[in-house]
Amino acid sequence: MLDQFGMNFCAVNRLLIGAGLFLWSVTGVADASSEISSQHTHSEIADSFLLHGVEEQNDVPPQSSVLEPADAVLIRKKEWLWNRYLKNALHLPDWMDLGLEQRTRFEVYDHPWRSSQPLGRTDPQIQQRSRLRFGLNGGALKLLFEGQDSRVHLADPGDFVNTGIRNEWDILQLLVSATGENLFGTGLRTDLHVGRLTMDFGRRRLIGRNDFRNTSNAFDGVHWQLAKAQDWRVRAFFVEPVLREETELDEQSKRSLFWGIYGESNQVPWLHLNLYYFGLNDQRSSAISAQRSFSTFGLRLYEDPGKGQPDYEIESIWQAGNRGNTDHFAHFQHIALGYTYDLPWSPRFLIYYDYASGDRSDNDSQDSAFDTLFGARRFEYMPTGNFGPFFRTNISSPGWRLIVIPITGWKLQLKHRVWYLANSRGAFASNGLQDTSGGSGNYLGQDVEFRAQWKINHNLEFDAGYVHWFKGSYFDRLPASAGLPLGGQKDSNFFYILTKFRL
Repeated sequence: MLDQFGMNFCAVNRLLIGAGLFLWSVTGVADASSEISSQHTHSEIADSFLLHGVEEQNDVPPQSSVLEPADAVLIRKKEWLWNRYLKNALHLPDWMDLGLEQRTRFEVYDHPWRSSQPLGRTDPQIQQRSRLRFGLNGGALKLLFEGQDSRVHLADPGDFVNTGIRNEWDILQLLVSATGENLFGTGLRTDLHVGRLTMDFGRRRLIGRNDFRNTSNAFDGVHWQLAKAQDWRVRAFFVEPVLREETELDEQSKRSLFWGIYGESNQVPWLHLNLYYFGLNDQRSSAISAQRSFSTFGLRLYEDPGKGQPDYEIESIWQAGNRGNTDHFAHFQHIALGYTYDLPWSPRFLIYYDYASGDRSDNDSQDSAFDTLFGARRFEYMPTGNFGPFFRTNISSPGWRLIVIPITGWKLQLKHRVWYLANSRGAFASNGLQDTSGGSGNYLGQDVEFRAQWKINHNLEFDAGYVHWFKGSYFDRLPASAGLPLGGQKDSNFFYILTKFRL
């Protein structure tokens, strides 16, 4: 039955992609007249505060001419809400949307540690991401096409480049949506989305539309939600994850299916609740050990931050099923406590701790490595791009963060984390390093990060950051067979600067 759904949906999806490619080739990379969606619940508002301080997450930019688009309830508002100068210059009608976003980032780091970079040389890159949105925003029915072109420059053979960095000329979203504002007179709103789409769920640890990364997760399938204003909402989906290709058109596979249901309740001010279940059946690989079939259950509790008061976030996630012929049982735990001072610069201080289980042995009957599914990492770990050594698997990491807003539009952050392997015999995430004997220990080191963001307005912003990773004794003790590059045990420095503008 699932295979039949996959085949039928593939046919519909190819028609949608064909239409999108036509729009992409024709248009090139190139005053609010209705209410903005009320379905951006406290969850979204809180997410803008929890690690990043006060943001203009829910502000409507002046002179905006954007009707609510087809993906409004799927992703964070800041991903689609900005002044449409290009649309206004072309005198397009209110119900038609046209927007262009371009981001360029230079980044560089030294002393690579991945086994795939044996030369161990400094890796500078220029990463560029361009997005084009074209939508028809009617009343109940809407259409959206979003193209994305992700490129990398200065990359030499042996540098770290994968589909998280390069994905040229592709369809990020192509969907239709139907909205009912007052379902059967109950005051409830319902939304149905069909096509290729991106999604944000909760804190985005398991499903997220990537922001810092140069490419983005996308899915082909169906999404549905039922909501009551700011009080609660329930979301469900059945999709095929899109398989990114560096230079070819992305496709999906009927052998990879992903589904779930996610509930949010915001009726108790000091106890916001997210409760969810995700199912994954990924049989694409011919290697049985790489096939995944498991369920993920999660609970998230938090309180919205506010000046002069404490707040918190707790998320507990559990996985059970099979990885190949091996039983899979893993878990992830997150706790954060914060306080926003009622002082000039609105200083916000956070302490937090993450634990993601790791696998004890490749040869036993139990797989314990937590799988982060399609989640984002940058917002609470460190910059990703061609850096990003830490994933939500086999880690134990306490840390703290300080955020200040010296003037409107500016945000400064200082972060420190200490990193350990949860299991010394398990793999160091996706870095290709492992000591199955456990003799190298589990101390990965600590990092200090400084980040400065300058948001001039909704259409122009700058971002710069520096990370120093003090590598731990694990790298000094790794056996030669682990494949640590030359100089990989030395501390790494990472620097980036980016500009993003929207029209």
